[in-house]
Amino acid sequence: MKYNRCGKSGLLLPEISLGLWHNFGSVDNFENAESIAVEAFDKGITHFDLANNYGPVPGSAETNFGKILWHNFQGNLRDEIIISTKAGYTMWDGPYGDWGSRKYLLSSLDQSLKRMKVDYVDIFYSHRPDPETPIEETMMALDYAVRSGKALYVGISNYSAEQTRVAVDVLKQLGTPCLIHQAKYSMLQRWVEDGLLDVLEEKGVGCIAFSPLAQGLLTDKYLNGIPENSRAHNPNGHLKEDEVTVERIQKLIQLNEIAQNRNQSLAQMALAWLQKDKRITSVLIGASSVRQLNNNIECLQNLEFTADELNAIERILS
Repeated sequence: MKYNRCGKSGLLLPEISLGLWHNFGSVDNFENAESIAVEAFDKGITHFDLANNYGPVPGSAETNFGKILWHNFQGNLRDEIIISTKAGYTMWDGPYGDWGSRKYLLSSLDQSLKRMKVDYVDIFYSHRPDPETPIEETMMALDYAVRSGKALYVGISNYSAEQTRVAVDVLKQLGTPCLIHQAKYSMLQRWVEDGLLDVLEEKGVGCIAFSPLAQGLLTDKYLNGIPENSRAHNPNGHLKEDEVTVERIQKLIQLNEIAQNRNQSLAQMALAWLQKDKRITSVLIGASSVRQLNNNIECLQNLEFTADELNAIERILS
């Protein structure tokens, strides 16, 4: 595992980080989740990414991760891992359980620390911008999280390029630099290329890509349509059936041919493709099993692309 400097900070993050968005909630098998986390650490993944509402039920991923920490990462091992969590989406009912107020963010952080049974997190994020709360208030809450010792660094997620510029400038004025931006980025979702990555490079902020496999679309699972056990087939999933179009499947088939010629799976190539841009500090993967985790980590065995491969990929995606 290689570790990349996060922006202009002193913090190094692994090329691959593990997200606990799925498969770590109270509805999931705890022993499987624990095995995934331990295997990830053994393979050099030191960064574990959570949010207050991860589950289901909301909060249960943090609770389960706290148990995993207690079982496997006692003593000095806590000093060898990076834990991040976020607040910004709906967590509890009422006026104080959503968006970006100082009240919500700091209350949520306290709850997260209690669920995980830790004294601090390494990175605390504003999970999304709040159109009704001044960005200065949200950033002041992040600044306070660091000054109170409850977070070592802060970041933002899902902010536009212009919102990011403002947020980073406010945090700099407060004396707590913005460490990182967590953005949705994949071969099929490339909005970050329209200005955001430029702002992050200019400001010296790292970037970690989430949903790098487009909720499973960039795997071999959908090459022949929608299988019954897939996220697209699940009416409660984040990937909808109408996103798996005939045209998109044709693109996936062509991309898969390039991946096979590289001796990679489509998923491995999609993960490697993101890392060609040096502004990407880390790529955030999920995993439903140890086997899937290790298959994804194997993308690191071939990160180089020829100009012909990149051009062919661009023609398919366009």
